[in-house]
Amino acid sequence: MTPLPIDTVLPDLRSALRTRHEAVLEAPPGAGKTTRVPLALLEETWLSGQTILMLEPRRLAARAAAERLASELGEKVGETVGYRIRLESRVGPRTRIEVVTEGILARRLQDDPALEGVGLVIFDEFHERSLDADLALALVLNGRDLLRDEPPLKVLLMSATLEGERLSALLEDAPVISSQGRAYPVEVRWGRAPQQGEYLDARVESVVLQALDEQAGSVLVFLPGQAEIRRVEQRLESALDSYPGVRLCPLHGELDLAAQRAAIEPALAGERKVVLATNIAETSLTIEGVRVVVDSGLARVPRFDPGTGMTRLDTQRVSRASATQRAGRAGRLEPGVCYRLWSETQHEQLAAYDSAEILQADLAPLALQLHRWGATPDQLRWLDMPPPAAMSQADDLLARLGALAADGRLTAHGQAMAGLPAHPRITHLLLRAKALGLETMGCDLAALLGERDIVRDRGADLHSRLAMLHSGARASQRIKQLARQYQGLLRGQPNAARPVEDPQADRWLGMLLALAYPDRVAQQRRAGGAEYRLANGRAAQFGEPDALMKHEWLVVADLGSRQGQREERIYLAADLDPLLFDTVLAEQVQRRDVLEWDDKEGTLRAEAQWRVGDLVLRREPLSGLDEAARGQALVDLVRRKGLALLPFTPELRQWQARVQLLRDLDLASGQTEWPDVCDEGLLVSLETWLMPYLGKVTRLAHFSQLDLSSILHNLLPWPLPQRLNELAPTHLNVPSGSSIRLDYSEHPPVLAVRLQELFGLADTPRIAGNRVQVKLHLLSPARRPVQVTQDLANFWRSTYSEVKKDLKGRYPKHYWPDDPLVAEATARAKPRGT
Repeated sequence: MTPLPIDTVLPDLRSALRTRHEAVLEAPPGAGKTTRVPLALLEETWLSGQTILMLEPRRLAARAAAERLASELGEKVGETVGYRIRLESRVGPRTRIEVVTEGILARRLQDDPALEGVGLVIFDEFHERSLDADLALALVLNGRDLLRDEPPLKVLLMSATLEGERLSALLEDAPVISSQGRAYPVEVRWGRAPQQGEYLDARVESVVLQALDEQAGSVLVFLPGQAEIRRVEQRLESALDSYPGVRLCPLHGELDLAAQRAAIEPALAGERKVVLATNIAETSLTIEGVRVVVDSGLARVPRFDPGTGMTRLDTQRVSRASATQRAGRAGRLEPGVCYRLWSETQHEQLAAYDSAEILQADLAPLALQLHRWGATPDQLRWLDMPPPAAMSQADDLLARLGALAADGRLTAHGQAMAGLPAHPRITHLLLRAKALGLETMGCDLAALLGERDIVRDRGADLHSRLAMLHSGARASQRIKQLARQYQGLLRGQPNAARPVEDPQADRWLGMLLALAYPDRVAQQRRAGGAEYRLANGRAAQFGEPDALMKHEWLVVADLGSRQGQREERIYLAADLDPLLFDTVLAEQVQRRDVLEWDDKEGTLRAEAQWRVGDLVLRREPLSGLDEAARGQALVDLVRRKGLALLPFTPELRQWQARVQLLRDLDLASGQTEWPDVCDEGLLVSLETWLMPYLGKVTRLAHFSQLDLSSILHNLLPWPLPQRLNELAPTHLNVPSGSSIRLDYSEHPPVLAVRLQELFGLADTPRIAGNRVQVKLHLLSPARRPVQVTQDLANFWRSTYSEVKKDLKGRYPKHYWPDDPLVAEATARAKPRGT
């Protein structure tokens, strides 16, 4: 066998697994861990003839790994080495190494939590942190702890990034074995920031042609997704006419097996390949003959928004770790070159590592499997705990699909859903379709939703996709295969007790889609328009005219805001007959008696509403209003619009501030008898102080007729009104004999008074039982501020003489004594008799 970097650490790995039941292997891409490790451990004594399960993150990688391992043994797949992936299985009675996708293992664990007959589970490429990998590891560890003693079940995590210590901690300080990976250096050639109006496709084409001119060997191009692969492929097809011997090979998970193998296998003698790949080729797959990498620096990542219940694909910058792994693909067999379409400065700004899928994914599949397992997230071991908000959203969806009972346990329907290998939305659709006698249409629809759209740029109507599926088009073969698999999985489910009479009718397609996406039932905002409102409260629209716009009701299967778009766009949908809400979709309809304010009419509206989520299916007026509900509706209106709806006066605002001042002072000492009358406090307690006075309010204008002063003053029981006047008076008497209003809108309260009226007053006035010094705004005879102070004594002592000079020049007819403390205060220009 050809020597690989991983070979040098295999003895250490064997030793670690002989003494421990867990280990972590760090090895960069190209080190050979996928190819060598399972074979190196196959004959270990502790394995005792048991099998090895090796998990791969993708179907393409699982098949390729199994084929490579089998070829190392000189065998065919299905003998010592086999694989299990969706739609395909190659395993025989002699199979000792099974390469499986992570979702396959998670479902196997539900049927066999102890994994009887398995001695080692290898999590390959664990650094990719897929949701299925995190779930499978949590279940493996929990099942082993509860059910396995002898022979032990060993766990090996293999990662291409340097997070070994964190992984080790998860496995109770498991030993970490590190391998050198790339045997040859890779020269990095930096790009530049894109120019305005410059498209990714054009830049990639230019750099690929530059690489072909400057370098020998095959080229691996990393692009964010299939759309970019198709566009770059189209651009390069004509450009490569002048490059004899260069073959163009796209590579992604939706290609058929022959096309995938053409991209992975070495180029023929005298040929070079340009492989256009997604991040599938980043770590979990080796492409032979590559010594040049062109990296766009982008990846397409699914992100789930718990607030909307929707997942969208975001194109984002890769992490530095991911960029390093991509570059490493160029140095596997000889020194290589990596062309990066970004600058070295931009590189330093990238995130160090990619975020785990569990932190940003739709957790409904994980939640369903945890309910089936009988554990809550906090009872299992995770590298990253599932976010509570996303878990709550997942449970809400499961309850809406009928999978969870009121006590949070799985229903019989939920158990059946959990046993099918698909997203809970799809499994619910399949089971209900079977129960309605719509099995064929349901399986076809589920298969269409589970694969990429087979019709592009021909409108959003799902009916056209269903028609193409039955047309024999080549693009539909994989979907047909998946539909047949779904039909096989449903054979054990009960047949329809009362099947629908016309199973081929078009209207059932929208109904089945509504079963999978009850939150995406959509109602048109105006007849013939492009804008729709969804049952989850969100809005969506068609980006261009579509035949579906003639329908008032739709169900949306695919929507999102993509690059350069502000609105949620509808990409895939079906029309929905609203009459079905009276029959097969009645479970999605809820009656709600609504008493709410009509902002357009400015009146209180009472009606019974039949709703599908946030959408109103129909409404009827309600008579005999319940006074409590009526009052609550008005209170809710005030809470929504704010206290500005009520007739507050400046005097009432001052009263509020006075009470709140005393409340805050008492709270500082630990207790208070003063009510909370700040705006926030009043809004919280509207039911207590305002609702009893709303009996005659039926229109918006009626709020202004409330006697708000009396209503608020009633909040102070006797003797608090008297104490309020004593501790927080509205006015203060000053030496001139004037009674000056205090302004409580500031803290501390402000006493704005002409300077001459304070002659003879030695210290700053105090209120609230001497606990608060007022703030003095000292005014000129023209009532303009000349000084702001809370220390009157210091003002007389250090500042008055300068102020006096200025005022004496500006107001010579007024009285400006040299000693203000012995002078007579006056509200006039001069004291009487002077």
